[in-house]
Amino acid sequence: MSDASEFSGKSRTVPEIQAKIDSGEALVLTAAEISEKVRAGEEVRFEDVDVVTTATRGIMSGTYAVLSFKVSEPDSFVRASEVLLNGVPAVPGPCPNERLGILDLVVLGTAHSETDPRYGGGHLFRELVEGKSVRVDVTTSGGETFTAETSLAEMPFARLYATRHAFRNYKAFVNPGKDSLNTIFHALPFEGEFRELTFCGCGELNPIENDPGLETIGIGTRVLLNGAEGFVTGSGTRSSPENPNLAGFADLHGMKPEYMGGFITSGGPEIINTWAVPIPVLHPGMLENILKRDREIPLQLVDVAGRLPLCGITYGDVWDDTDFTVRYDPEKCLGCESCPVEEACPMGAITRKGDRTVHNRYLCFNCGLCVSRCKGGAFVGKLGSVRCTTGGCMREIKVTLRQSDRARALKTAEDLKEKVLSGKFRITEPVEKIRLP
Repeated sequence: MSDASEFSGKSRTVPEIQAKIDSGEALVLTAAEISEKVRAGEEVRFEDVDVVTTATRGIMSGTYAVLSFKVSEPDSFVRASEVLLNGVPAVPGPCPNERLGILDLVVLGTAHSETDPRYGGGHLFRELVEGKSVRVDVTTSGGETFTAETSLAEMPFARLYATRHAFRNYKAFVNPGKDSLNTIFHALPFEGEFRELTFCGCGELNPIENDPGLETIGIGTRVLLNGAEGFVTGSGTRSSPENPNLAGFADLHGMKPEYMGGFITSGGPEIINTWAVPIPVLHPGMLENILKRDREIPLQLVDVAGRLPLCGITYGDVWDDTDFTVRYDPEKCLGCESCPVEEACPMGAITRKGDRTVHNRYLCFNCGLCVSRCKGGAFVGKLGSVRCTTGGCMREIKVTLRQSDRARALKTAEDLKEKVLSGKFRITEPVEKIRLP
């Protein structure tokens, strides 16, 4: 790994870069804009970029929220023993708030509703950010029950925490067995015998892929988490030197619903999150990773059952020459009595109105599952296929579902660029380096 000592005469600091931004002289590019220049054969030098805005959006299970709000007048009950928010279980505490009528709650992003199998913590957090009212069912320590309503506007404290987000890269999955499997890595039972492939990760856009040595991403780095300003607190669970990830937090009050939400899998509801991270380019050696394209970034294909490695591919195999968004042509809709796409969509973005299907772009995750499930070909998107030699046999496996949304990762990187240039988002130096186990 290159470091600043190799370029002693050619380096800059974070404060110097922020000063250039303040004076309107800084060169800020998104990771996608860097990629476009490289693919066009342009040379990108140290002098050509001061900050790269990076992003990733996908399923990020390691998420929880801490919520605090009033549900009754003081002395109405001693303390809560059980709480449901829209049917999603919350853990009361750690502060009991005895007799105050205030709940302090911890809600897991992967918690499942007790009343709706297709609803979980990710759906709850998005609906809160959308401004919707939430039903609160409380069982007190005395065994009494009551119901109240609340909303994000009525919560003085509502913070989202990441315990394992934004992996440098993740995995691609196949099912080599004969029988279908229920798993969080597929929205439907995962078909066997190498008939389909799913994957996670935004490749060259990913923050840590652009700064794998964590030279600029550290404890205290300011980021956008679901569109809200937040901070990195360190490395997350299961982080390693080879494949680090991040922990952090941000306030739900500033988040954007389009960047978050729930995602239904055959293993139960999961949660979606979006990160955008500025990478200040401190020395020319950092360009080594910033200029890498998807085809240079490894992606391991594994058996979804045992996570056993099968072969090595790259993010270029799953993202190059594909469509980042899914399109819907209502003229091709057959008006099936039972719409297989509506049943399969992990976002609930497909609904029936009369004899036609409606595609909700606001909810759509661009996972692409609809493309292979629509009998009339009304849903269009090139997802591609992957060639892999495993067990002495060359196989071409079609991609049927993506658990990362590249289109909105691109959008949030653009959002961050605009905020940096306008002065609404200031780049911060880490207060301490992240030390990986």
